[in-house]
Amino acid sequence: MRARSRRLPRRALVLALVGLAYLAAQWIQEGKVRIGDLVLWAPAGSGASAPSAVEAAGPGEIEQLFAERRSDVVVRAGGVVQRVLGDDNEGSRHQRFIMELASGRTLLVAHNIDLAPRVPLRRGDRVEIQGEYEWNERGGVLHWTHHDPQGRHEGGWIRHEGEVYE
Repeated sequence: MRARSRRLPRRALVLALVGLAYLAAQWIQEGKVRIGDLVLWAPAGSGASAPSAVEAAGPGEIEQLFAERRSDVVVRAGGVVQRVLGDDNEGSRHQRFIMELASGRTLLVAHNIDLAPRVPLRRGDRVEIQGEYEWNERGGVLHWTHHDPQGRHEGGWIRHEGEVYE
């Protein structure tokens, strides 16, 4: 009877490990893991795709990304801070604010303040941002507005009053 009770937990453990390995392989194959608005990239050389790079000199490119419901695109955009929101303190801490583009479209900016300095923002401030655009029904989110300490993702930044925060 003892041998039987030992085998059952081992089988369950093996099945659980096989299931986790399968999920991990799927995540790596897809190139990312999503946790809310955060996108964690798989290691370089794993078959994961990096975000496509786009230089967005004006709001037109972001309007096109929004219309096409595209995500995971590195963009550069400028705008005016419409509203400064409270920090998101779940997981990595993010400074959050709403930026309005010249087109009138608004974007949520989520700036990781565990990896980059906080930007001293006020409503009406002009900012230029390089980050990764993620589509959502409200206009989109810009994140990855900081350097990547592991060098696997194209770095972003926020330029405010002549200072660059990355």
